[in-house]
Amino acid sequence: MSARQWQPAIADGTGGGASKPKLLDGVRQAIRARHYSYRTEEAYVGWIKRFILFHGKRHPAEMGEPEINRFLTDLAVNGKVSASTQNQALSALLFLYQQVLNQPVGWIETAVRAKKAERLPVVLTKQEVKAILAIIDGTPRLIAALMYGSGLRLMEALRLRVKDIDFTSNQILVRGRVHLPDALARKYPSADKEGGWQYVFPASTRFFDRGAGIQRRHHLHESVVRKAMKQAVRRAGIAKPASCHAFRHSFATHLLEDGYDIRTVQELLGHKDVSTTMIYYAQTVAMRSEVL
Repeated sequence: MSARQWQPAIADGTGGGASKPKLLDGVRQAIRARHYSYRTEEAYVGWIKRFILFHGKRHPAEMGEPEINRFLTDLAVNGKVSASTQNQALSALLFLYQQVLNQPVGWIETAVRAKKAERLPVVLTKQEVKAILAIIDGTPRLIAALMYGSGLRLMEALRLRVKDIDFTSNQILVRGRVHLPDALARKYPSADKEGGWQYVFPASTRFFDRGAGIQRRHHLHESVVRKAMKQAVRRAGIAKPASCHAFRHSFATHLLEDGYDIRTVQELLGHKDVSTTMIYYAQTVAMRSEVL
């Protein structure tokens, strides 16, 4: 199917003939075929909508590098977005052109790049961690303790399956954004009903999966934990802008303070490049300087 067959629609198509699918429907199909997460799908579709609206609803197939550059520049100059936000917008547009429209895109070099904020991560002291954990209760408390004790990101903790936890060897398998693989679901239709594939922290309610035509139970929503964390930080009288990710930062920093080497911390955090882990070493040095 050529790029010109896609309709320049802004909203997802809900009707009409199957011969001319809507552009954003094609984007969603391409994303799901590659097993990207639902969050990524929503983010990419959102950026593509903004890109089309920014250029007066012109069809993306009629545009290219100059229009992408102007959009990214506007995000940095007028939108004042962060570097990570601008990079996500660029990734969404590259996906659109390369994977959906099959239209090559050259180097995006002329766009004004958003400045990357240079700041150290928020790290809690051990006393502050204890204070927060003493306030949070229920499932959010268990998740918070897990994040601090293992360095897991919030979504990594929420997506844990029962089979990912090995109590005998005290290990946790981090699957990232993988759901029940399609191939496994086809080979073992009842696999999603087995205990090992259930979420460790399930949601309290079910949702209807329109694609499969059945009801499913997702994991606990991240907003539940974030809200509990925000309230606990405030009640503990901690002035730092500590989010759930502060537990991961604190996990790494406290390991370095206790004498663990940087390579060990890198492996535990799952960083590909040790330079990413070095920021925690800088934080440790800074904290020691404050004490001295």
